[in-house]
Amino acid sequence: MARPKEGDCASFYHNYIQKAVGENPKDLIEKYSVALNQFINHLPEAKADYAYAENKWTVKDVIQHLIDAERIFAYRALRFARKDATNLPGFDENSFAANANAGSRSLQSLQEEFKAVRKSTDLLLLSFTEEQLQQKGMGNNNSITVNAIAFITFGHLLHHKEILEDRYL
Repeated sequence: MARPKEGDCASFYHNYIQKAVGENPKDLIEKYSVALNQFINHLPEAKADYAYAENKWTVKDVIQHLIDAERIFAYRALRFARKDATNLPGFDENSFAANANAGSRSLQSLQEEFKAVRKSTDLLLLSFTEEQLQQKGMGNNNSITVNAIAFITFGHLLHHKEILEDRYL
């Protein structure tokens, strides 16, 4: 199994894929999973409700977004690995954030959920055979491989980690 190549997904996903350094999903899990969990687990309580500008998400909103997006990515990967040809719809991240009610939750509960979702995704990705990782499906009218979804998942997490480090902490 190799890194996603041109044609494995829509071009707008390549920014995420470039952030995830590794040759296969197992590499990504080994390189990033523990570090991502530690990063989220060590976010300071004092910053939990902080937003760096008006109309921007709080730290809790960002964590909830990561949870929601990862669940959607994992669901797509599962459906496509199982050769489901259904074109799965996209999602409106801002509508999700507005309706997630992350602000009423504790930072600790979000951290625990993040860790559980991350573990679940890692186990799912490790369960896929090479053939399943090469399966293509349609998400939001774009063809994408299961392997590309794995890289996008980690790239998305790393993208938001950078934003948290640069603008929130």
